[in-house]
Amino acid sequence: MQPVTNGALSALLLLLLDSRAPAGGHAHSGGMEPAITAGLVGDLEGVEAFCRGRLCTSGRVAAAFAAAACTAWPDGDWDLLDAEYDARTPSEAVRVASRQLGSGLRRMLRAMFPACVLPWPHSPAPHHPIVLGAAVALAGGRAELAAQAAALASITAPASAAVRLLGLDPLAVQGMLARLLTNYGSFAVSQMVGEPLFAGGAPYLDLLADVHHATEVRLFAS
Repeated sequence: MQPVTNGALSALLLLLLDSRAPAGGHAHSGGMEPAITAGLVGDLEGVEAFCRGRLCTSGRVAAAFAAAACTAWPDGDWDLLDAEYDARTPSEAVRVASRQLGSGLRRMLRAMFPACVLPWPHSPAPHHPIVLGAAVALAGGRAELAAQAAALASITAPASAAVRLLGLDPLAVQGMLARLLTNYGSFAVSQMVGEPLFAGGAPYLDLLADVHHATEVRLFAS
């Protein structure tokens, strides 16, 4: 690739992390749809509790792997990282969704950085946090930013889905996300860089994902 100025790197990072980027996230609810279907979430307070739980469990796992992938770019052991993430994702439905999101982000990276040879040329696509961490490194960002981006992605998708599914005020939901990130965001990404990969789980989310995957009529893929 040609050398990129700091200003251009900043612009690439903003483009990469823009929630409107066409990487497939709009098709996934991060477990929010099955939680609403099961009657576990029905209002803004329930959405906040759901997102808080996700941020502190699977969000921390995603943050750890995004940071590790960012640090490892470009010569990391990508097969090992992928296997480690698989081991922390017992739900087949969640693994499928993560690879679908990883595939979408991989396609976007090929469009953004056509001269770069990505380390995952073939299927199956790598897990989303791994691609996200490598993408942040490719755009000139640091591991801390990759962890923050992964933690944020773990709650913005469910929150956005809740707006559509429950008809919530999008401004109130945005305010809720700001509260969560203020109170728990640093916890979700703390000690992610240079530490053993986090292995906390969310069994109920895994169960909901598997039930949702077997449901014939659904709005979101996950």
